[in-house]
Amino acid sequence: MFDHVALNVRDYRASKAFYEQALEPLGYRLIRDSEDRHVAGFGTGDKLEFVVNQRQPFGIGAHVAFAAADHASVDAFHAAGLAAGGKDNGAPGMRPQYHPTYYGAFVLDPDGNNIEAVCHTG
Repeated sequence: MFDHVALNVRDYRASKAFYEQALEPLGYRLIRDSEDRHVAGFGTGDKLEFVVNQRQPFGIGAHVAFAAADHASVDAFHAAGLAAGGKDNGAPGMRPQYHPTYYGAFVLDPDGNNIEAVCHTG
């Protein structure tokens, strides 16, 4: 499995603020912030799991899906992502085309990356 995922972003500060707000309902918090290197790292504990790094190329349309504990967490992620300035790319709901208990929501981050929260329980 993956150890961590990193996305290149255009504006480190804007992306850091977006992800701090959007990922909070999923239990992620900012655990490393390197202002001089324009890198911010997030995790659910002390381990770095997700990184944003201001560098080229950015906005390549990546898709990152975060696991959510329940439907309410998916709903809260979607609301927080929109409140943080993200764009709706799929409201919370069942996605039976993926599998019968797939519940997800999608938000585009400031660079147009497709960020998802998903719960696999009915």
